[in-house]
Amino acid sequence: MHNDIKNALEVLHSGGIILYPTDTIWGIGCDATNEEAVQKIYQLKEREDSKSMLVLMENMNFLSRYVEEVPEIALDLIEVTEKPMTIIYPGAKNLAKNLMAQDGSIGIRITSEEFTRQLIQRFKKPIVSTSANISGEPSPTFFDEIIPEIKDAVDYVVEYRQDDISPKEPSSIIKLGTSGEIEILRK
Repeated sequence: MHNDIKNALEVLHSGGIILYPTDTIWGIGCDATNEEAVQKIYQLKEREDSKSMLVLMENMNFLSRYVEEVPEIALDLIEVTEKPMTIIYPGAKNLAKNLMAQDGSIGIRITSEEFTRQLIQRFKKPIVSTSANISGEPSPTFFDEIIPEIKDAVDYVVEYRQDDISPKEPSSIIKLGTSGEIEILRK
């Protein structure tokens, strides 16, 4: 894992994209503050850049760096959840503009997966996490299901957990409004 983190950090710092394991499925990632790196992911996935992608953080203490106002309910939800949960926050800031939704919101998940937590902790910035597939195609559950076109197009493929076939659940998705409204998009 140490070599993977070192190599992935080099790629992230240079504006490249990585293929890596997350707390849900394998993801394609980059520096969430780098617009050019984010654009590379949109091109690789053949995805419209009007469809925002989520970011991973290793600690909820950093939310205020990337969200204008973190609702108190968000912190409560993060503390009590037992499964991966993505929260869509209004008022994203300090992130690549092409990463945010048209309404200025951003989906953020606090990761509990060891590799990803250590990577983000050492990178000191959030990273993009989007499924390792071409837009519209099924999301691969395991590394072996990722098509060669994706594996060949990224700048670094993490070796850690490639043989892991333990079932993973997609994250729940909750959208928080500016007036405290909560919308459950996926349980």
